[in-house]
Amino acid sequence: MHYGGCIYILTNKSKTTLYIGVTSDLKNRIYQHKSNHYPSSFSAKYHLNICVYYEAFLRIEEAIAREKQLKKWNRNKKEMLIQKLNPAWNDLWDQIKDW
Repeated sequence: MHYGGCIYILTNKSKTTLYIGVTSDLKNRIYQHKSNHYPSSFSAKYHLNICVYYEAFLRIEEAIAREKQLKKWNRNKKEMLIQKLNPAWNDLWDQIKDW
């Protein structure tokens, strides 16, 4: 199945910061975060390269709307969302890279 867009949540090794992003190419975008493609970016500055959550949508507009929704949530609500899918907060890169 082809997806039009995805949202994702990244964190760092100590799980102190969360970053929510949207993309039309999840595999490539997560790879960019992991390889520090944009060294002066927020995600690079805070070492946000562990993907702990993602959702795929048929249309990019749906993904953008979901990103805006999640960005309004407080930290606790975001953590509960991650916990539901990924209770150990494992890096989901192995799932994503095989897309």
